[in-house]
Amino acid sequence: MHRQNYYREILRIRRVEEEIIRLYPSDKIMSPVHLSIGQEPISVGACMALQPEDVVFGTYRGHALYLAKGGDLRQMMAELFGKVTGCARGKGGSMHLIDLAHGVMGTSAVVGTSIPQAVGYAYALKAQKSKSIVVVFFGEGAMEEGVFYESLQFAALKKVPLIFICENNLYAIHSHSTGRHAQPRHCDRVEAFGIPARRIENNDGEALHDAVTDARNAILKHGAGPFFFEAMTYRWQEHVGPGTDWHLGYREENEISAWKACDPVLKLANELDPDILTRIDAEIQAEIEDAVAFAEGSPFPQVEELYTDVYA
Repeated sequence: MHRQNYYREILRIRRVEEEIIRLYPSDKIMSPVHLSIGQEPISVGACMALQPEDVVFGTYRGHALYLAKGGDLRQMMAELFGKVTGCARGKGGSMHLIDLAHGVMGTSAVVGTSIPQAVGYAYALKAQKSKSIVVVFFGEGAMEEGVFYESLQFAALKKVPLIFICENNLYAIHSHSTGRHAQPRHCDRVEAFGIPARRIENNDGEALHDAVTDARNAILKHGAGPFFFEAMTYRWQEHVGPGTDWHLGYREENEISAWKACDPVLKLANELDPDILTRIDAEIQAEIEDAVAFAEGSPFPQVEELYTDVYA
């Protein structure tokens, strides 16, 4: 993994979401937002191990995944603004991002729904003898949905070219994982289906990158698959919205300290030349300003858009 590129991609997502926080009180953003701040290394580490022809499915907390896989920032920002130039023509908002040209097959607001879609897509790739794979991202809360286990069963039975990545940030909205799982060792449950499973600790995107690289090679060279990775991570902001939620009492503010202490943005910045850091920061800021200007200058959808892209 190229560590400078890894740093740049994580910082880019962080700065984009900080801009969303800045803009949110203005009401220019037309949808609720589920921010990925703190969880960026998982999407970046995994996507840096993929090729352009590989595809990903994600969740409503999908800004990091969309951008890490190459999704168009202008179209993402326009989508948040509800503009017709958005990636879903202003109809999807923050929770429904898609960029087919870059392999982002879509993010979903309904917990667990993208998992069987990813399995079906991977099954189709296998039938076509394709040389690409599918990666599906979901939170640990999705592992409580019945469709998750149905998907594991089918994926294991058909040996589809698929990598499951559970972004375990410990909380399903306000409920801690230990209060929802009688058996919290997620990898053990997945291995019961005959699927290789591994837990990646400490928000370690670099370790996940190596694991996904090895899994992808095993799938394409040896017909292995599927694989499952549980990536331990932590969101810094509230479940939905631009603020914090310590006042709600379901988690303590000091809980985040350990996660912030191993923030790769800070750790990698200490390794890189200051001139490189300045250049990267300036490039990212210019890209964000361009995307916001594009979104602000784009038109809202016309009434006729209500009747397109619908099924009767």
